[in-house]
Amino acid sequence: MAGNLEGGFRERVAAAVRRVPAGRVTTYGDVAGIIGNPGAARQVGWALSALPADTDVPWHRVINRQGTLSLRGDLLRGDAQRRRLEAEGQVFDEAGRLDLGAVRWRWDDAPS
Repeated sequence: MAGNLEGGFRERVAAAVRRVPAGRVTTYGDVAGIIGNPGAARQVGWALSALPADTDVPWHRVINRQGTLSLRGDLLRGDAQRRRLEAEGQVFDEAGRLDLGAVRWRWDDAPS
């Protein structure tokens, strides 16, 4: 039973993240809230980190609530995430932050 719940959670995370358009970002907490699991930001991160390399889920568009990348020691994935975001027009400041006020995806405007 727990395996089914986990699979459902991962599928909901993937479906939500697929809705984030290029040139925008969202946070782990935003994704957790939109799928009905507020407080599960860390689990959203785990679900995204478990995606296969050839995934069509734009995982790189999910960042932390401070507007920075959450590397957790995976510098290669962090470099790939930053490159993908920059290719979509994101501009990081000297501290490695994005201006969430300007680039955060507004879920209430998103088509379902």
